[in-house]
Amino acid sequence: MKKAFSLFALFVLVVFVPGCKGRNEAVGQEPLTKISGPPAYGDALIDGSIGEPTILIPMLSGDAASQDVAGLIFNGLVKYDTDLSIIGDLAESWDVSKDGLVITFHLKKGVRWTDGVEFTADDVMFGFETIINKKTPTAYNEDFLQVKQAEVLDKYTFRVTYGKPFAPALASWGNLVVLPKHLLEGKDLTKSEFGRDPIGMGPYKLTNWVPGQELILDSNHDYFEGRPYIDRFVYRVIPDRATMFLELQTGGVDMMDLTPIQYTKQTESAYFRNNFQKFRYPQFVYTYMGFNLKHPFFKDRRVRQAIAYAIDKSEIIDVVLFGLGSPATGPYVPDTWPYNPNVKKYPYNPEKARQLLKEAGWKDTDGDGILDKDGRPFRFTILTNMGNTLRMNTATIIQWKLARIGIKVDIKVLEWSTFVNEFIDKRRFEAVILGWQISPDPDQFDIWDSKKTKEKEFNFVSYSNPEVDALLEKGRRTYNIEERKKAYFRIQEILAEDLPYIFLYVPDATPIVHARFKGIKPSPIGITYNLPKWYVPKQLQRHHLEP
Repeated sequence: MKKAFSLFALFVLVVFVPGCKGRNEAVGQEPLTKISGPPAYGDALIDGSIGEPTILIPMLSGDAASQDVAGLIFNGLVKYDTDLSIIGDLAESWDVSKDGLVITFHLKKGVRWTDGVEFTADDVMFGFETIINKKTPTAYNEDFLQVKQAEVLDKYTFRVTYGKPFAPALASWGNLVVLPKHLLEGKDLTKSEFGRDPIGMGPYKLTNWVPGQELILDSNHDYFEGRPYIDRFVYRVIPDRATMFLELQTGGVDMMDLTPIQYTKQTESAYFRNNFQKFRYPQFVYTYMGFNLKHPFFKDRRVRQAIAYAIDKSEIIDVVLFGLGSPATGPYVPDTWPYNPNVKKYPYNPEKARQLLKEAGWKDTDGDGILDKDGRPFRFTILTNMGNTLRMNTATIIQWKLARIGIKVDIKVLEWSTFVNEFIDKRRFEAVILGWQISPDPDQFDIWDSKKTKEKEFNFVSYSNPEVDALLEKGRRTYNIEERKKAYFRIQEILAEDLPYIFLYVPDATPIVHARFKGIKPSPIGITYNLPKWYVPKQLQRHHLEP
């Protein structure tokens, strides 16, 4: 990476000029939110994140930070539009057979990787063969294992044939599988430098990665959908949100996700109203407390249900989210078609919790206030990730609530990559507080199927229920939305009884962006879907690259 950056510097002198504190700020002048101008090339967008990417190959990454950055570098054959319909990305169009089993993709011509080599159907085939290879440590291969035959019909035509109906088929051809064959053929993907020095076709290309600090991406002037207006995207890693918020105020960060208190209390001044744009919208995300179901404490469903009764979700939403969210009752978010509103609920009821624990054999036999069974006190540790104050505060409230029913909880906060690689992947945990960012398609085979429990796979709590396995299969094997709905409604009913997770809350997205950035159009898929179209009017630009 350093070598590539040095060669680039031989031809271009890069001058990154940060604005002085207060430059272009609306103090005693017209608010920046009111100033407009025509689109112009230039400036840099500095995005603050609490987590650092682990690897920038989409099929190998399971964390949001990696996917966020990789999404600026790589493309898929299709993508979601703002109304959640599927539109083309690298595919110009596609044909689907009457029985739904054959999809023929017609690829865009003249698209090039950022090293200048043309993208062809061979790159799609190479990526497909890589993701289904048993040696590839990916959690995403299940959808592609459904393909019976893949064919390169010509340079710009790729066809897949499924052995049986597969409802998420078209949507699955997003940005997971397209890889540059000319660079990776014959190499071990897991040992290649490509994961930290990738070549893509997206709107941005990685030019430098300083571990633990930042990733710098420059715009791809040859991007097939048009050169992005913003010349540089800087992904700054700032594990503490309070520190990040200070950086937002002093110009070190242009965009971040606000905590609830920052959104509701700390950004209500005239300064923020004049100089920043705040957004709030529902998102395809939920937060949960997951149990290691192989741990002896949590094998008994009554124990998991007792813990659910001991947690007051409304208190968490009021105290932690400041009302910016809603209770979660399952793995789908409210107001979406697969969401079942009529599953078993667990209203706050500590007496019911105590009763269930007693039935499961847990009693305070030595009078120390902690329940015991077989001479062992009920004490366990909740793991969560550093920098996520919502999860940390949620853990603290749960810790206090469970103490009231005789369960001693410890909390351990870990750096993100350590958390994932050393604890989640290796199943070294008792309970975790995490969140899932889910697809608009309701297929969650990878999370709940009993076969998806190996290292790097997503059923890391080791959940197993034969009826759920059968329903997952049924839901993905029909194109009839009403039949799919029945399957997913029943899955939610079972999960609400089994409680491999305690589904806690669905948080609202609350991003903030400096007001000099124009062209932002919120949608159900967020605000960054059209990032290449964001721009800063020339008179408001703060940073620049000079030849």
